[in-house]
This record gives sequence, C-alpha cells and structure tokens, in this order.
Amino acid sequence: MNNHSPNPSLEGLVENIREWAKELGFSQVGITNIDLNEHEQYLKKWLKQGYHGNMQYMNRAFPNRTKPKDLIPETCRIISVRMDYSTSEANSVEALSNPKKVFISRYALGRDYHKTVRKRLSVLAKLISERVKRGNYRAFVDSAPILERAIAEKAGLGWIAKNSMLINEQAGSWFFLGEIYTDLPLPEDRPKLNKHCGTCTACLEKCPTNAFVKPFVLDARKCISYLTIENKGPIEKSLRPLIGNRIFGCDDCQLVCPWNKFAPPTREDDFKPRHNLDDLNLVEAFLWDEETFLRKTSGSAIRRIGYVLWLRNLAVGLGNAPTCEEIVNALRFRLNFPSELVREHVEWALTQH
Repeated sequence: MNNHSPNPSLEGLVENIREWAKELGFSQVGITNIDLNEHEQYLKKWLKQGYHGNMQYMNRAFPNRTKPKDLIPETCRIISVRMDYSTSEANSVEALSNPKKVFISRYALGRDYHKTVRKRLSVLAKLISERVKRGNYRAFVDSAPILERAIAEKAGLGWIAKNSMLINEQAGSWFFLGEIYTDLPLPEDRPKLNKHCGTCTACLEKCPTNAFVKPFVLDARKCISYLTIENKGPIEKSLRPLIGNRIFGCDDCQLVCPWNKFAPPTREDDFKPRHNLDDLNLVEAFLWDEETFLRKTSGSAIRRIGYVLWLRNLAVGLGNAPTCEEIVNALRFRLNFPSELVREHVEWALTQH
C-alpha cells in the first residue's frame, strides 16, 4: 500500500469491500460522493412534464432522491453495486414472437431480486462494520427514493443510455443495482466520462409504444413496463394493441441493444426462471384462480401487481392474440369477474376477435 496515501486504512478497506462483494456474487463495486445536482435538474424537468404518470411518489420523495443527506443525514459516500441477472436470450425472443405465449420481463422470471440483493448487501454492510468498528450504514435495493442509475453512473458502473437504462461496456444492461449509504469518507472511484451510445438509436426505434420523447427522455405514461406494472387503472385503449403479449414489463429496448451481446449469464440460481414462467400460455395463465396465481408467483416480483392486474394484462394479451375458439372461450369465462377493471378489458379483448 502507498504510505503517502491520505488515509491508507480506508483505501485498504475499499479493497476489502471489493473482495467481499465479489464473494457475495456482485459483479462490480463503485464508490461515489453524494453530489447529485446535475441529475436533480433533469429529474425536476422530467417531473414538470408529467412523464411520471400516476407515480405520485416520485414527486413526494423528490428531495430525498436528489439529496442523500435528506434521507440519511450522516451520509458522505455511497457504495454502488451491480449483480448480473441475464438468462437465456432464446427464451425471451421465443416468448415475444409467439402471440399465444406470455412474455414476462427477464428480471422477473426468477426470485424477487429485492430479497436476494438486499440480503447480500446487508452482509456486505455487516462485514464493513465488523472490520472498522465504526460508521453508519444503510442498504437499499430499489426500496427507497434513490436515484440508483445516477449514483451508479457517478460510481463508474456504466453510463445512462438513450433508453434511460444503465449500460456497462462489459456487461450490457442486464443487471440489478443496490446501494449502501455510509458516513465513512471512502476514496471515490472516477467514472469514465464518455457515453458510448454513439449514433445508435435501435432502442428508441424498437419501442412498441414510441415511449421515448427523444434520446434519454422516457415518457413513462407510454412505457409498457409502466402500463403493466405501475399503472393501477385502465390501460389506454389506443395503446392496448401495441402491447402485444407483454404481460409484465417489456425488454424490447434491451433486447436490441448492441452492448447486451457482452452480457454474461447470471451465476445466481435465484434469477433463473421458475414455475415455467418463461414458457407459459396466455390462456393457461388467464384461467388461473387467485390461489394458483399466488402459488406460481410466490417469491416473485410479479406478485406485487396482484391478481386483478395480472388478469387485466392477460386480457389485453388475449385481445391481441390470433382468434381461436380456446381464446374466445377463455375471455367469455371471465365476463362476470367481480372486478370492473378486468371486465372492461375482457370486453375490449372480445371485440378484437
């Protein structure tokens, strides 16, 4: 170790953190300060345009997102980590190309990432605490008002791309992010300043609903991930035919990204498809009762939307599928479902056949 280092003990700790993180299954670690002023201005403008739709929590938690000290007062550094989740490319493409199949965003095919990543982050925070015997730590995995991608970019884990995803030149964008807020003044990583999207606009052109206003600006109100997950009400009728068979989320902008050819397969069994979710028929899923839905989505991120929205989304998928007796009969079976939201989407789907 360099004896002229301003704080050799902290530099040594950073090396320990990187080693521990690798042992815990994280692919990369970066450390940054808490200055998010540049991203604050972008977020403020984005919210003013109403691109967040009915995600009112984005407005309510605005100060905490852009000022880490408002969330955890002692914070002076953020440890940012990523964990790869990519599974078989063939499964995603096959499901998307078969209009009678259910397409589920790749990140949700396995165990809920919040649980897996948070558990590992908590272990990492505990290891740090035990080593230095001081400091305060708080771990987050998409569980608090935090600008995860902005923090990861500052920490050198990649760059925010034209599709608003974080891209790493060695791993594409198929990874989860997590953070540890700490009051330890750890040495910071220096991110690469170049963004490597170049002139490529494949992600923008591929979006089924034209949700990108321009490069780097996503109108969530048109995004299929928003429509099928965050949106709790009716899906706009003009957008329904564009959703196809995407029942939970959308990966189109990632599937066409050239950088994802470098994405390594996940080493985590937790993220591999469970309950046959990567090879599921629309009709079969639509006829699940609530007990079956809860059992099949146990431990999955899909559980968060609930049974009613699951049926709403599937009704749209069935409305977009090729007409056949099996599909029409399945839709008729749900015509008297207790939820008005489901009934309206079922009625619309029947008009498509």
